[in-house]
Amino acid sequence: MRHPNVPESRPPLEETVALLEKAQEVAHIGSWVAELDGSDRLGWSRETHRIFGVASGEFVATSEAFFTFVHEDDRDAVRAASRAAITEGHPYDVEHRIVRPDGTVRWVHEQADIARDPQGRALRMVGVVQDITDRRQLEDQFRQAQKMEAIGRLAGGIAHDLNNALTAIAGYAELALGGIPVNHPARADVEEIKHGAERAASVTAQLLAFSRKQLIAPRIFDLNDTVTSIARLLSRLLGANIEVRTALAASLPPITGDPGQVEQAIINLAVNARDAMPDGGRLDLITSLDDLDEAFARAHLPIAPGRYVALRVADTGHGMSRETLARIFEPFFTTKDVGKGTGLGLSMVYGTLKQIGGFVFVDSVLDRGTTFRLYFPPATGQPAESAPTPRSGTDESRRGQETILVAEDESAVRNFVASALRNEGYQLLLTGSAEEAVRAVTAHDGPIDLLLTDAIMPGKSGIELANAMVAERPGLPVIIMSGYTKETLTVSGLTDPVNLLRKPFSPTELRRRIRTALDRRA
Repeated sequence: MRHPNVPESRPPLEETVALLEKAQEVAHIGSWVAELDGSDRLGWSRETHRIFGVASGEFVATSEAFFTFVHEDDRDAVRAASRAAITEGHPYDVEHRIVRPDGTVRWVHEQADIARDPQGRALRMVGVVQDITDRRQLEDQFRQAQKMEAIGRLAGGIAHDLNNALTAIAGYAELALGGIPVNHPARADVEEIKHGAERAASVTAQLLAFSRKQLIAPRIFDLNDTVTSIARLLSRLLGANIEVRTALAASLPPITGDPGQVEQAIINLAVNARDAMPDGGRLDLITSLDDLDEAFARAHLPIAPGRYVALRVADTGHGMSRETLARIFEPFFTTKDVGKGTGLGLSMVYGTLKQIGGFVFVDSVLDRGTTFRLYFPPATGQPAESAPTPRSGTDESRRGQETILVAEDESAVRNFVASALRNEGYQLLLTGSAEEAVRAVTAHDGPIDLLLTDAIMPGKSGIELANAMVAERPGLPVIIMSGYTKETLTVSGLTDPVNLLRKPFSPTELRRRIRTALDRRA
């Protein structure tokens, strides 16, 4: 038993230092001391050496040697922070990049305090350093996800408005062609207007794919079958100097989605790979069943841990820089020359995966190729497929005599619908909103045989209007004009799936769909 007047023995200095080094190793925080007496001496703890990737005997212990590890783009900022702490007493609290001897770039967070003599002269700088690379990557991924969501909402809104304009442009062009003789000199110009509108419609379709608001036809299918069939096409599409190879996992679970969109996504990735291999190379399509753990999910937000059907599309091309990788999924971003790409291909891939609940990530190193990793959740049940549009056995061009209520807030589309149906014998009630449509029905003395409404309108939506109309008139045919997904367009009281008319549509398609819906009710 220790005598109360005998001081307790302290551990030797070597043991104290060892315990401190162990504590830093556990916390992943290193320490350092910079002498400010003009000697430029700098001491690093063992954990600091580990963070910087430098063995103890390989570091020249000076502050100037430290700055050789600081990323050249951050060097001036770190020097300025150090000077401000020493001369002005500002806190030294900086985050910056370092470049290890093996070339890897890491992010570190440094904090320090200045030890001063009684006269206030700086004697030494005592600080700590922590590797925050993982945290910065998570923050970057989170910001990127937020940015992509915001861009997606913007792209969806732009595409929706463009589809309204293109509906009128292409529709009026087709109506004009019906009244222009084949040999008329203006006919070729009107045909070009129609073709231009159709080409623009394909761009809006890709924007809607990116924003996950396009129409889809989901079903359960085998990814291996899709990859096998598309690989044969790619062999011809990419050229003889690019070898296409497949490696398919056995007993792969099926997935749910639109096979056509998944095929288009693979084609878009393959075309980009071809452009990255101008002198030839190899494209690998590899499927697998991956179990992703918590660590992978944390490093690849926003994917959740679990089992996924995976497809890797890997090329041996020139790769991409870090700056390019940060923007590749943005609409209209392209590294190709003017006129050689729209910048929508990878955006469509991103949108397709997001819409079916999947994820896409990319790994790329300059001059060492690129790998896109697509993750699909396995199918859990048979999806409700889009019902095929019913086709009438009657003559689709025959005139009608029914009353059609039209609700469309875009005047150009509303007037085009009136022009397309004016000479068909229908009685039209043209309204610009759901509220106006209700007033028109109240004032109308007679039956309403069909509702043709836009899905999205200011105030009450077309979906709400359709719900109210069907509740009052069971069996009322409803056609909804929209470029949005099927899941957002549900009308209670309908025994059949919602009859969607995707914008832009032609006068012929409009007349046929209306006639079919009316004849089906009869």
